[in-house]
Amino acid sequence: MAPHDTRRPFKRAAISDQQKRRELSLQRQAQNRTEAQLQARRLASSILSFPTQNPDSQPFESIVEEPEPIVEEPETDAGDIDIRQAAKLKGSEARRWFASQLMLPEWMIDIPDRLSEDWYVFARPSGKRCFVVSSNGTTVSRLRNGSQLHRFPSALPNGAKTKEGSRSAQSYCILDCIFHELDQIYYVIDMVCWAGISFYECTAEFRFFWMNSKLVESGACEAPSTYHRYRFSLIPVYNCDYEGLQTAYTGAVPYVKDGLLFYNKHAHYQTGNTPLVLVWKDETCSQYVIDTDNKGHVPNQQQVVLELQDNGQLVTSDDPPVVLGCLNATFIQETGLHSGNLVRFGVNDGGLTFVDGKLEKADLHYVGKVHRARAFADSYSKIVFQYMVRHSPLQIEHLYASMGTLSELESNEVEMVG
Repeated sequence: MAPHDTRRPFKRAAISDQQKRRELSLQRQAQNRTEAQLQARRLASSILSFPTQNPDSQPFESIVEEPEPIVEEPETDAGDIDIRQAAKLKGSEARRWFASQLMLPEWMIDIPDRLSEDWYVFARPSGKRCFVVSSNGTTVSRLRNGSQLHRFPSALPNGAKTKEGSRSAQSYCILDCIFHELDQIYYVIDMVCWAGISFYECTAEFRFFWMNSKLVESGACEAPSTYHRYRFSLIPVYNCDYEGLQTAYTGAVPYVKDGLLFYNKHAHYQTGNTPLVLVWKDETCSQYVIDTDNKGHVPNQQQVVLELQDNGQLVTSDDPPVVLGCLNATFIQETGLHSGNLVRFGVNDGGLTFVDGKLEKADLHYVGKVHRARAFADSYSKIVFQYMVRHSPLQIEHLYASMGTLSELESNEVEMVG
């Protein structure tokens, strides 16, 4: 598919402050230095010690697992909690703690500046997002709700009880993966820690380079064997110029695609939602573009999940949260709602109204309370992306056109990382 033949890059009008937040996020990571090594050790130990069963775990509301936003609670600081406390968490608290350890993409609602210079792109596999940790001669994978997916031997550092394997407690590995059930393969999308070395404060450019070299050297990409039950696989990552975007979008891959992931090359591994990693999809690269209900059906109206606050405001999971409406005290009392409840609303014909790139109002109607198994409200970017899909979607042509003229694009050769 050819891009628009224009003399200057096309820029679709912004409808959010996503670009501003990207710039602030880059500034913060350059200024703030965290205890990354301690954070990696805490995560590795908690993944191994978390309860195997989670009684409150429920089926996902969509056939394909979607990244859910994070709601921060002051009484449970994910950064300060120790391993013993984490192991005692149950239900929504366990889901909240564990989900806060992953770096979650925002939905692309505005095209980033310097997309072709500062970003990578790759086709996201469909499946179950999870952390995989190898330590003390075993390997454990856990889902975002804290429940154990698999416990198995692997070729990852200290991932199996072999004579050659390291017995050092410091030799552990943490990978951010998607488990693709059709071929029983763990597709690695990011590296958090390798052989006890933390990569939280390394750029995506460095993490991807290290991941490509070390994972192959370890033998983890080889076929399953006695001491390596599941195969791990790397995903082709491309510079997000025209050729790279086209290859990620239309190129053949051995897994089922579920949209495209865009990584800012300078992004550190930040826990929680980040505008430095973006997800985008359409019908060509994903089977499920519009959210489905728990039966896999597309509802007639867009539905959103918001959190009810003490003052009656209905907010998203963002930090700071975005207010989409307000309920009066009488309605709250009549419906039996309480502060902190997650509430489902339908979007009426009035839709979402934007003024100068900001949401001015939302035409919503009450549907009901959300099942307690769900711990998080929707993020603003997800709500807007789903609204755009129904009314004015951000199309692949817009992404191509943002990169400039056809002659300029054809002069750039694709470069695959690793």
